[in-house]
Amino acid sequence: MGQIIVAADASGPVLASAEGLSFWGGVDAATGRVIDAHHPLHGQSLAGTILMLPTSRGSCTGSGVLLELALGGNAPAALVFREEEDILTLGALIAGRMFHVPLAVLRLSAEEWDQLASAERATITGARLISGDWALDLAPPPTAALELSETDRAMLTGAHGAAAKLGMDVICTMAAGQGATRLTDVTRAHIDGCIYASPANLTFARRMADVGARVRVPTTMNAISVDHANWRAQGVPALFGTPAQKLADAYVEMGAQPSFTCAPYLLQAPPALGEMIGWSESNAVIYANSVLGARTVKHPDFMDLFIALTGRAPLSGVYLDAGRRASRVVHVDLPAGHDDALWPLLGWLVGRAAPDRIPLIPGLEDTAPTPDDLKALCAAFGTTSAAPMLHVAGVTPEAEGALRPDADAVRIGAGDLAAAWRQFNDAPAGVDLIAFGSSHFSLPECHALDAALAGRRRADGTAVIATVGQQVLDAIRADGTLTRLEASGVQVVPDICWCSISEPVFPPSAKVLMTNSGKYAHYAPGLSGRKVRFGSLADCAEAAVTGIAPDHPPAWLT
Repeated sequence: MGQIIVAADASGPVLASAEGLSFWGGVDAATGRVIDAHHPLHGQSLAGTILMLPTSRGSCTGSGVLLELALGGNAPAALVFREEEDILTLGALIAGRMFHVPLAVLRLSAEEWDQLASAERATITGARLISGDWALDLAPPPTAALELSETDRAMLTGAHGAAAKLGMDVICTMAAGQGATRLTDVTRAHIDGCIYASPANLTFARRMADVGARVRVPTTMNAISVDHANWRAQGVPALFGTPAQKLADAYVEMGAQPSFTCAPYLLQAPPALGEMIGWSESNAVIYANSVLGARTVKHPDFMDLFIALTGRAPLSGVYLDAGRRASRVVHVDLPAGHDDALWPLLGWLVGRAAPDRIPLIPGLEDTAPTPDDLKALCAAFGTTSAAPMLHVAGVTPEAEGALRPDADAVRIGAGDLAAAWRQFNDAPAGVDLIAFGSSHFSLPECHALDAALAGRRRADGTAVIATVGQQVLDAIRADGTLTRLEASGVQVVPDICWCSISEPVFPPSAKVLMTNSGKYAHYAPGLSGRKVRFGSLADCAEAAVTGIAPDHPPAWLT
């Protein structure tokens, strides 16, 4: 029997894909068209369909994109998943609960999912799923007898205000869908919903602030969609800059710290091993779980605020020891002489090899990756996998003993890495833009770029932009690195990240960009409409000086 996750009637043509989809970066929020150039549904419209995916993947901002689609009349009529899914489910829940726009969400068994995927049309009415002569009874939305604290119950009754009441109600609903029986305290939160992905993000945040929402735990904020202090001087149109700034300001009004970075693990006093936190933003979640050994589910946008308002989260998934086990081994045959381009390529490939489960990666024991290498690995992994963490044998703190006894195995070799390099370099060699900082550049990365440029000036007609958090900008200003980078023609921009950058900060005349980020190499074609080249930090620095990207894979891949 199928399971109703979010109840609503629906009818429409069936659109199925065996590959998960990130709505943020993968779907146009204004039209419902799939813009992820690497996805099988690229170019198709999701509006009005019975959309079938194994689960979602990628950015936590997908919930905000779905809400915008629902409010604009361009959402799927229903979402049908085969596995557990939170990001789009939360968006559908908010659309119905706060804005009275119902959107059905179902979960089917693998056999039921396969049968529906072969159909042309389907209808959901009450507790029945009907397609032609085939019908399936649906179980009602899950409920759970949660063990709630006295404060939890007080929030549910409204004793702590309307915002906390809504937050606790949604947390309990999501907990039931996840099979949780208890909630857990979190020590800190990170808000991803401050990115102005669509007007729906501002509509939600402003409504919450207006009913008195205030965070209860220390709460940082993700990169936003403009340079908060300088967007007017940069020529950003007020039609975009004003609501983007208002969205950031709404979260600050609710008590969040204006950290404005997609790499909160670079801030002072990052989470400790075993610390229970409530983070959103896919790369931050994966890094926190995998590299730091902190514990957080990949919370969707909106859920991040509810957790910050209550200090509580469902005790499920990777908050639990059992949820952190690896169920697939991804062996890596490591090419000799590799450079830093290995890590984003490998993260992207491992995500494709483990799109719906936590992997253990042996074969890298002798590599001694830097924190920035692991940052690149985790960010790229999050573009192709729905999993909230990974383990690297001999490197990450929980890798030993992480493997489940029923785990299967796959292998990645030099040929796979070379094929991924070619896929990320299907563009002319002449580059107009070098994009650094997705996720935000760290202090060591700024120093490495400075060293690679060695005082040389960028080529005429090739812009070079590095996005950073304010704390890194302050550090490179203090130690002189910023002066040298600017003398080389590098524009260093705080607050914003490449995944939310827009014209004119993104140079309108640029036709081909180059990046050392696997995450941005994946998303850039859909987000920017530009062609992409990819390479190591050193390759990108050379391309900045010459205006020409390498036209062949690096020696370690040949």
